Amino acid sequence: MLAGMAKVFPGRYTAELREETIVFIIGMRVNHFWQFWKWWPVAISMPRMLRKLAADKELGLLHFYQGIGGRTTFLVQYWKSFDHLHRFAHDKDLPHLGPWRDYMKNIGNTGDVGVFHETYRVRPGDYECVYANMPLMGLPAATSHVPISKRGEGAKERLENRS
Repeated sequence: MLAGMAKVFPGRYTAELREETIVFIIGMRVNHFWQFWKWWPVAISMPRMLRKLAADKELGLLHFYQGIGGRTTFLVQYWKSFDHLHRFAHDKDLPHLGPWRDYMKNIGNTGDVGVFHETYRVRPGDYECVYANMPLMGLPAATSHVPISKRGEGAKERLENRS
């Protein structure tokens, strides 16, 4: 479904986690746009990874969305566990390790193409999020989408609500 066509949920919603979820932010920055032969292989490696993850739910990816800001493109991914994420990153039979090794061999510390990632453990009761008049996305799409009143009307209440 096209992003503009997604069903909007009127009102305010939040996520309800029953177990730890991993939030993984990964991205690429094109530092020298004219050097397409450097950044293009990096850019096209992610769709291959996402196709594999979508085809095999046992790998542990729950949900993702992407964004672009200037020279930077990024994905916010939600994983079932850190072990799932780690296994995907290091398994030679899966589509991450090869492109990572190619990046280090061909780009390394040249400064031509930047990559980054951040990993967060999100535990039940140790998070707060609100989605008002939004389609299903983010943490609620990866876990459980509930009306905000189920976890508390204010951010402080939701952060202190350990259920």
